[in-house]
Amino acid sequence: MDYLRYFKSRQGEMISRLKTLVQLESPTSDKKAVDKCSAAVISELSSLGVKIKKFPQKEIGDLFLVEYPSAEIKTGEKPLLILTHIDTVWPVGTIERMPFYLVEDRLSGPGVLDMKAGVVQAMMALKTINNLGLKLKRKIWLFINSAEETGHEEAHRQIVALAKRAGSALCLEPALPGGALKMARKGRLVIKIEACGRSAHASTPEKGINAIEELITQWLKIKKLKIKGLTANLGLISGGEKANVVPEKAWAVVDLRFWTARDLAQIKSFLRELKPDNRQARIKTSIVSLTPPMEFTPASRELFARAASLASTLGLTLTAGQSGGGSDGSIASTTGIPVLDGLGPDGDGIHALDEHLLLPSFIERTALLTRLLLEL
Repeated sequence: MDYLRYFKSRQGEMISRLKTLVQLESPTSDKKAVDKCSAAVISELSSLGVKIKKFPQKEIGDLFLVEYPSAEIKTGEKPLLILTHIDTVWPVGTIERMPFYLVEDRLSGPGVLDMKAGVVQAMMALKTINNLGLKLKRKIWLFINSAEETGHEEAHRQIVALAKRAGSALCLEPALPGGALKMARKGRLVIKIEACGRSAHASTPEKGINAIEELITQWLKIKKLKIKGLTANLGLISGGEKANVVPEKAWAVVDLRFWTARDLAQIKSFLRELKPDNRQARIKTSIVSLTPPMEFTPASRELFARAASLASTLGLTLTAGQSGGGSDGSIASTTGIPVLDGLGPDGDGIHALDEHLLLPSFIERTALLTRLLLEL
């Protein structure tokens, strides 16, 4: 079957579904809005003979697992996990100044690329498989996250639990600009550094211990960490009360990004060994959040090779790239299963006013996803 031609003929339906989801604005922090958008997706999928499991949440939008088909597939193969998210970074009302529109081959709007297009890809692929009576080799699990943009402990717990039982995972985050998959992602460690000194009058600073100076000293130590590819950003800092008082307390929040689990272990070891430059000062480091790196493992390389081979039958070329940001694919990868990330469409402007996707890529990636679901 010519899947490219098939989805090209359904281009209008795909654009319409995407427009509906984009106009149902769903910022992570607005549970009511996120749940409304999720409900639209679940309503469309419910007619396909799926089993839907809802994970009610109080602080964030509800989480959903869609199993297709609802009956068991007796091949002995582990399920194929699809990772999507319905939340965006855009507050309700953004659609008024950043409307959904199509100009030539470019679709624009808040959340259009990250990642409501990926949700539509999953919907269209499952609908096609169901309506055409196509045979699957394994069950498909579609997970719909409501808090990917901020991260949430319960969402992460569910992803890990599913990944441990799945054979592999496909994450429908957007591709890298140009179309490459995100086969490696940096991990992210956010730490808080607190320094405590002793206050004194600014005219006699030698009687005090300057917490801000101690904090800066620790930051400079962190910046000198020699780990290939490591980036460190001092994102927040606060301390002191008045210009004429030696500050007693100061704190900072630092964002560290790295490529491997070994890098993370080295960073943690370094942080544990940090000592005050001034022996009378005290410092404390604590972890605010952690997203693990997604490494391009041998298992993921094998899965990528299979996907590239299937893509070639559609006349498409897959390339492997890497990203500095994390995703739900990063969470799933901690279980050791192979992950393909960046299977969403090509485009640019994620989290920016020019967010957009390229329509031909939207069609191509939906065709590819359908082949992957049938053949992997």
